[in-house]
Amino acid sequence: MKKTVITTGIVVVVAIIAMLVFNKLFSKDDSSILFAEASTGWFEITISSTGELLAENSVDVMGPEIAAGRDVRSTNIKITDLVPEGTEVKKGDYVGTLDRTELENSLKDFRENLTEMEASLEMLLLDTAMTMNSIRDQINNQKHNVEEAEITLRNSKYEPPTTIRQAEINFEQAKRTLDQLNRSYTLRDAQTRTLVRNRRLFLSRMERRVKDYEEVLSGFVIYAPSPGMIIYKKERFGTKRKVGSNINAMDRAVATLPDLSVMLSKVYVSEIEVNKVLPGQEVHITVDAFPTRSYKGNIISVANIGEKLPNSDSKVFEVMVKIDGSDFNLRPSMTTNNKIMIKTFDNVVFIPSECIHTGADSIPVVFTKNGHRQVVVPGEANEKEVIIEQGLEAGEEIYLGLPEKPDDFKLAGEELIETIREREKMKNAVSSAR
Repeated sequence: MKKTVITTGIVVVVAIIAMLVFNKLFSKDDSSILFAEASTGWFEITISSTGELLAENSVDVMGPEIAAGRDVRSTNIKITDLVPEGTEVKKGDYVGTLDRTELENSLKDFRENLTEMEASLEMLLLDTAMTMNSIRDQINNQKHNVEEAEITLRNSKYEPPTTIRQAEINFEQAKRTLDQLNRSYTLRDAQTRTLVRNRRLFLSRMERRVKDYEEVLSGFVIYAPSPGMIIYKKERFGTKRKVGSNINAMDRAVATLPDLSVMLSKVYVSEIEVNKVLPGQEVHITVDAFPTRSYKGNIISVANIGEKLPNSDSKVFEVMVKIDGSDFNLRPSMTTNNKIMIKTFDNVVFIPSECIHTGADSIPVVFTKNGHRQVVVPGEANEKEVIIEQGLEAGEEIYLGLPEKPDDFKLAGEELIETIREREKMKNAVSSAR
């Protein structure tokens, strides 16, 4: 019995000690959660956004030209074959093939039309030659008739007047007939020349059309214009052109060959933050494919007009960042994480944003560990922290949240209230001026 009591007592003592140790540890952890320390040093105001890589310069791999100057009619041409994206090619290497069906059917019809037109022109020339020869024979015969009538008229000068008159009438009639045949020949010659010229013009147009179709179709097998890596061309809404996609006369690019020596990161910034972004600002960049590497760049352009991305209601603005140096491991369309450096400060005091509280008087205060409700003058802020220009020293401990009895804290730093109000007046005046 005595042994049992001793054992029970030992267990109770161990339990009490364990509870004390646990409470002490819990109290320590709770203290680290409740308080933050005013830090000093480097402070950044940044805008973070994801983006994608693209080459600053690239060569388009083009389909055949179907544009002004070529008598070819086609709306859309389908891609029937394309080498895999990322394929390294040399100049002249095979890239892809386009669907020839529509244009080959048209070319077949035009060739048939050309053959018919050539035959028709040949027949016209033969008929014309026969007709003109016939008229020339008639003219020659009529000339003889005129000569005979003239001889008869000369020989009839000793004949009775009626005979002379009849000879004169026959001579005049023969001359008129000759004149009519000459005019008919001239008119028929002009008509024939016009008809032949028009036929030859139509024939020339058809020949040119057949030649244009043949030249365009010869470009339906596409080869690389220069060495590089094949990257599929992106459509307007971001989808890539591949087998089954269409090209047209206004946009003939099948793929691109980017210059990997100079890369850009295309970023979209919200309309709320775009007014802070300016060309020349530094950007820190990481790439999802190489998480251990980091790059630097600078903004080279900010779009003036916003746009809506698919599946988004808010407007964003396109920002182009040029990456410093060259890294041929970087590839177009890789995802980037971009930190745009809006402002930087050195040797400043800053605290977490949740440490600052404002009451009905809108005066910002922090609650210090030593029991003060300290008035502070906040400065620039980023997503998590804010600079304290006056009111705190580096190393001071402050409450992260609102303490349990805030009214028990003694107000300190009242002399800064006037500074805060003056700043508010200046801000309001600037806003009104705008």
